[in-house]
Amino acid sequence: MKLLTFSTLYPNAEQANHGIFVETRLRYLVASGQAESRVIAPIPWFPSKHPHFGRYASFARVPEAETRQGIHIDHPRYTQIPKIGMHLSPLLMAHSLKKTLARIIDEGYDFDLIDAHYFYPDGVAAVMLGKYFNKPVVITARGTDINLIPQYHLPKKMILWAAKNARGVITVCHALKDEMVKLGVPSEHITPLRNGVDLQRFQPMDRQKVRQELGLQHFTLLSVGSLTTHKGHDLVIRALSSLTDIHLMIAGSGPEHQKLHELAQQLGVADRVQWLGSVPQTELKTFYSAADALVLVSSREGWANVLLESMACGTPVIASNVGGSPEVVTSLDAGILISERTPQALIAAIHSLRANYPEHEATRRYAEKFSWDETTQGQLRLFNTILNGGKAQ
Repeated sequence: MKLLTFSTLYPNAEQANHGIFVETRLRYLVASGQAESRVIAPIPWFPSKHPHFGRYASFARVPEAETRQGIHIDHPRYTQIPKIGMHLSPLLMAHSLKKTLARIIDEGYDFDLIDAHYFYPDGVAAVMLGKYFNKPVVITARGTDINLIPQYHLPKKMILWAAKNARGVITVCHALKDEMVKLGVPSEHITPLRNGVDLQRFQPMDRQKVRQELGLQHFTLLSVGSLTTHKGHDLVIRALSSLTDIHLMIAGSGPEHQKLHELAQQLGVADRVQWLGSVPQTELKTFYSAADALVLVSSREGWANVLLESMACGTPVIASNVGGSPEVVTSLDAGILISERTPQALIAAIHSLRANYPEHEATRRYAEKFSWDETTQGQLRLFNTILNGGKAQ
């Protein structure tokens, strides 16, 4: 079958980690030999590449097309109106991309199905384009698109319209399916297909060696994720003030960078916090393998890939009980869930983990149950059912 994968969440030459979970799932699907795909990864149009314009300039630096992992990717531009254009985004995106899809078909890649990722604006635009080109659309819900955006009235209506008119809906965890059912999407129209973990890319390294190379001598926590409020890095920093023998590494970048630095200074723990910046996915296994525990205390998640990545490297996790995380952390070999997002609850969980610390080999074995094979087969079953005239059930 010929797929057209459609998402603004996809890595590019400027943002190597952006939406890498979409690329990984597609890579395993194509490797099955039962599907091929081209990718449309739209980029907001911006006129200048000058660094003065920050992330907007990075949009302009993204190439028009590139090839990653043997898959061809087009980066057509679409109009995005900052701050006030949220309600118009799906329509503007669909209108901007009609010529690109028509060109792809004219070039001989007459795709069978649009495989869209992230409901808003991507999924809504994909359904609009699917209707225009008479192609079935499957949309994957990934987290914030369902947990946050439907708080806005018009986007919620458009998300429900897209779900109704898509031939299939995938969620990356059962918790996200439950949220979509609450919004009004029929349960039988939704197929949960969890993310897997790349067990070749993420595997234990020589722990003693990497800890020595990184200069780690104390029990060390690792926090991985964008430096935004909902990721909860501040809670980990606050907990450190009562954990005097523990150090913390933070991998990520984002708008809360300065505030988090200042908080560490104010609490007197700055000397025990190491800021790694944005770490390429290919290098993360070094830090996963060196740390004693990964900590993720987000206020919301879809399926947190970092949890399985850490476990695959033999390192247990401490995670907030949100989104799909309870579906990932189901054994003491995996780690601990905390029910409250407070420094006190995190401190208690850290003490508990240290008192009942699992064998690194057991944590790795636990992660090995989450290969991509099941997800790949689930996608193939769903796509084939749709292309054979059925609808997701």
